[in-house]
Amino acid sequence: MSFITPKEKQKEAATVNYTNVASKNLLLIFTRNPQLGKCKTRLAATVGNEVALDIYKFLLNHTVDITKNLSAAKQVWYSEEIWTDDIWSPSIFDKRLQQGNDLGIRMAKAFQDGFASGYERIIVIGSDMFDLDQDDLQNAFSELKKNDFVIGPAEDGGYYLLGMNRFKPELFVQKNWGNETVLADTLNDLKNEKYHILEERNDVDIYEDIKDVEAFQPYLKHIKT
Repeated sequence: MSFITPKEKQKEAATVNYTNVASKNLLLIFTRNPQLGKCKTRLAATVGNEVALDIYKFLLNHTVDITKNLSAAKQVWYSEEIWTDDIWSPSIFDKRLQQGNDLGIRMAKAFQDGFASGYERIIVIGSDMFDLDQDDLQNAFSELKKNDFVIGPAEDGGYYLLGMNRFKPELFVQKNWGNETVLADTLNDLKNEKYHILEERNDVDIYEDIKDVEAFQPYLKHIKT
């Protein structure tokens, strides 16, 4: 899966015919540009940079598959630069560039932009969740019709999904992003809110996350156990 190549930045977003733009649901997909040595670095420590990149591209394709038909507007937020010719079809995904010095600031900016654009229910996910499907995302949006917030806890103490129907700035500050305390700190911010907790899932960060998962075995043949 080496067909993703960087192109010049997108300039005329208004010409793109995004699907589901009339929806009040917005899905934010945060992604890293898949470049050698710059993604899945903790996984790469075990499997090597090239294999880690191939695995990340596999996860990106999975994320496309589970989101492309979702009944929601969809935005892909790139970490480094916007690529116009990659797996994210511009007819389906509105392409944006993350802004800010840490993950909290970048997510807050995306949520604020979404609410300012008129969306009523907004969810953010990453692009490294093999243990996630379209029904999970649709269910999360359904829960936002009954609750103000929804959160998907990850096994490592973080979260794989965060959704809201109104902006709450506390969720994006004073967090040690990437640390096992993020979920607990976020839930503490929500203690006086009406929220729903989804099923716990596992994201892909290190070798132990995938070593026993059949879908990843073709990438791990060179690993000695």
